Order: sequence, then structure tokens, then C-alpha cells
Amino acid sequence: MPKHPIRAYLKPSAWALEPSPSTFAPTSKWSNKDMDPVQPEDRTWSTYNYVAYWISDATNAAVWELASSMLAVGLSWRQALPAIAVGHIVIATVMVLNGTAGARLHVAFPVLNRSSFGFWFSYFSVISRVVLSMFWFGIQTYTGSECVYQMLKAIWPSVQHLPNHLSPSANITTVGMMCYLLYWLIQFPFMLVSPQRIRWLFLAKALIVPPTWLAMLIWAFVKVPASSGLFGDHAALTGSNFSWAWLSALNSAFGIYSTLTVNIPDFTRYAKNEKSTYIQIVIIPVAFTLAAFVGIAVTSAGIVLYGEVLWDPLQLIDHWDNRAAAFFASLVWMLTTLGTNISANSLSAANDMTVLFPRYINIRRGQAICAVLAGWALCPWEILASAQGFLTFMSGYTVFLGPFAGIMVTDYWLVHRCKVDVPAMYDPRGRYRYACGFNWRAVLAVVVSVGPTLPGLINSINTKISVGNANHLFDIAWIFGFTVASTVYYAASTLFPAEETFIPRAILPDDVAGYVDEKGSEDLEKTSLDKAGADTEVKSTLSKQGL
Repeated sequence: MPKHPIRAYLKPSAWALEPSPSTFAPTSKWSNKDMDPVQPEDRTWSTYNYVAYWISDATNAAVWELASSMLAVGLSWRQALPAIAVGHIVIATVMVLNGTAGARLHVAFPVLNRSSFGFWFSYFSVISRVVLSMFWFGIQTYTGSECVYQMLKAIWPSVQHLPNHLSPSANITTVGMMCYLLYWLIQFPFMLVSPQRIRWLFLAKALIVPPTWLAMLIWAFVKVPASSGLFGDHAALTGSNFSWAWLSALNSAFGIYSTLTVNIPDFTRYAKNEKSTYIQIVIIPVAFTLAAFVGIAVTSAGIVLYGEVLWDPLQLIDHWDNRAAAFFASLVWMLTTLGTNISANSLSAANDMTVLFPRYINIRRGQAICAVLAGWALCPWEILASAQGFLTFMSGYTVFLGPFAGIMVTDYWLVHRCKVDVPAMYDPRGRYRYACGFNWRAVLAVVVSVGPTLPGLINSINTKISVGNANHLFDIAWIFGFTVASTVYYAASTLFPAEETFIPRAILPDDVAGYVDEKGSEDLEKTSLDKAGADTEVKSTLSKQGL
């Protein structure tokens, strides 16, 4: 036993991961087991898993809040619902395009992104995305704490009368902070489950949560007739004010899951085959539009019953007199929040961290880091202080993600036409090095697409800074960024092609994996490449990369 065990754990070497014997990178410092392409035996996600995944994610508090908060800023249900439907049809299309790449190549977003951004410039998109995922993780954790509060209130009503020792400007009470800690402790163990097994949580959510939403919808229609509730006129905007408010709502619909349009390969890489992921083109717009309808209908009923727009479903439950109904509804909301937070946020952040520090961080460690930093450092209760603040946050979320998604889709499908080199994505000196690790075409596309929306983003943060009509461009940040970035990137890549990145056919992980099974990594070069059906280009590439 060492004399100073605590001191030993403070050394970086004590936390270094054991290198995976099948790593695709030149050395272990560039990859680990979780970062490597998914092995065939771990490709376990079927069509049903993706259906359950999206039903699970659609029935969460954020979708409800997105839809109902549109009523809070003056839109009617007739104006809000089309914005949500159109937004998710577009999102579903991009999701399938990027998701198919992940299903074919079996690599996560941070690795796949290197083929379009360049090895080193990809770190910009990865860092941007991990920060956004951590912000969203904090918001969902706060929502989960509201569920815990409603459950405690149903069991112990006097909890609402406990003294508050925090300032009103803190936007959270002492009881609220206690509930936040409790939910954080409940959520943490689930973050240690592997991505292959966590799919069962999504299935459980898909079976348990929708009936609860249906029950709340029935309650709304029973309590408030449709003529005076949902179908009543709550619109307060007309003319140009309505137009920009609708576009802002559309952009918020893009923003709520725009992070997954970028990092959906984190999940589709576990697909049994790429056809398993195609169902997303249908299930995403259907599930999210129906979920939004429920949110709008119940919020509209709340306007009639309680005289205010309760865009947060937990605030609506807070008005219920039936303690048993409030407890079980809050319990289900806690389940759906927990699953969404893991699937859309902590796992995404963890995948990014494995690329930033592959020698020390795997997916499990990354999720633990996300739980600590995102759960406590970002003060999510400040973001959720108002409906307008929520929409502003969601809009700001899209400034970078639209361009990132556009560049990835354009590069894989239009520029390289699906012919990419997976082993080279792990090599800092490989074909995707471009110019010193930067693909200047991607840099140009990001600058041109993000730059015009920054004044609006600045104004949303500090309204005292006037930016004039430039603020309206921020209202359509995602679609603007996606379209402009895609166009600029395609034009630059066509006029000034990166010749070294074009290959006659895709070099896939399975072109290498079979050799590892048969001979081991040291004998890969001696293995019969003809047996695997690889052509001359594949042989040359694998040989150059030491594979």
C-alpha cells in the first residue's frame, strides 16, 4: 500500500484511462474505447428504440414550455402550432441526414466533424456544443427540481411555508434550492449507465409518460369547454409584430433540439443498420407537434381557470387541489425530465469531453463532470425566470448550431458524396488536417453565417444596446445560419476543392475491425486486405496510418 494514497490520486497518471487495444488513433492520447467506432456487438439500437427515444424526448417539460410560452408572448394556438410543426419537419430532415452518417460510420459527432471542419478547427464546434449542452442540462435539472417540490408539497403541504433565506433577486428560494439538490442526487446514478443500456429508460418513458399527458389534456377539456379554452382567441399581436413574433417562435422550435441535429451521430452510431434511423423523419414532427398541442391546450385551459398564462406545467400542477394527482403527475414529469436530460444533454457533453481529453475522460467520467459543472455553475433558475427569457435563450442557442449542422450535411452528402475516410478522422496528420488542422472553407462559412446574427444576440443579452433592424435577423438565426453556411461552404469547396480529402470510396470502420479480430493490432498490415474487399486506396490509407 502506498505511503501517501491521497497524493497518488492527485497525479494525472492515476486518472489516465487504459488504452483500448483496437484504437484507431496513432497513439492512445488521441482516442479511447468510448471514442472509437462502435463495435458490431454494441450496435443494438433498432427502429423501435428510435421511436421510443423521440416519443420520450417529445414528452418533456421543455417542449411543453416552448409551446405554452408562445401564448405568453402573445401568439394564439393557431399561430403557435404551425410554427412548431414546420420547425420540426425541418429539424427531422436534418436529423436524418446527419444521423445516417453516424449510422454508416459508427462514430460520434466530435469525430465525424473533423472531416468537414478539419482536425483542429473541429474543436471549436465541439467546445461550443459542449457548453450549450451543459447550459441545457442545468435548465432540465431545474425543471426536475420543480417536480420534486410538487411531490413534496403533495406529501407534506407545509413545505411551502418553510422560511426563505435567499434574496428575491436570486430567482430561487431556500426550499427550491433544497429540491434542486434532491433532484440532482436522484438523477446522478442514471448518468453512469452506458449508452447501450440507457435505451431501456427511453422505452419506459415512452410507455409511461404519454398516458399522463393524455390525462392532463382530458382534464383541460373537462374543466374548460373548447369554445372558451383552447379555441378561444388569445392572440394579442397583429401586423409586423405578429410576423416577427411568429418567426421568433419558429426559430425557437428549431432551437429546442437543434443541438441534436448536430450530435445525433452520438446515438445513431449505435444503430443496427442505417435503415433503423429513417423512422425519425416521421416520428419527430408527429410526436413534437402532438406534444406541443397538449401543452398549448392545457395552458389555454389554465388561462381560463387561473387567470394567468402558466407556461410551466409544474406551476399549473401547483394550482391543483387533488394531492394524489399532483404527486403522480409530478413523478411522471420527473421521469421524463431525467431521461431527456441524459439523452440530449449529459451524454452529448460527455461525448464531446472524450474528444477534448481522451486520455483521461470517457463517457462515464464526462457525464459526472457535466453533472457538477452544469448542475451548479450555470444558475439555470435565472434563465427560466420568465417566458420571454426562455424563448430568448432558445433563440440564442441556434446562432452556432445552424451553421454547424449545415456544414456537416453539405460536406458529407454534397461535397464528398458519402466517401469519407473514418480512420483518418483519428489522425491529426491525416487527410483531414487541411491547412494546419483548419478547413478554411468551414471557417469562412461560420464567420459569414454567424456574424450577421451577433448584434441581435448582443441585444438579447443587453437590451440597452440598440442594434436596429439587425435584431430581426437574430429572430431567424437557425434557418439563416444553416442556409448561408451550407451555401458558402459548398461554393468554396467546389471552387477550391481540398483534393487530398477526396477518395474513390468510403473507408469504413469495418474495413479495419475485421483485421483486429483476426490478427490483433500489431499484425494488421500483414492481414489479407483482399479478404475484406478493400481496394488499393484503402490498403494505402490503412498502411500509412499504421493500421
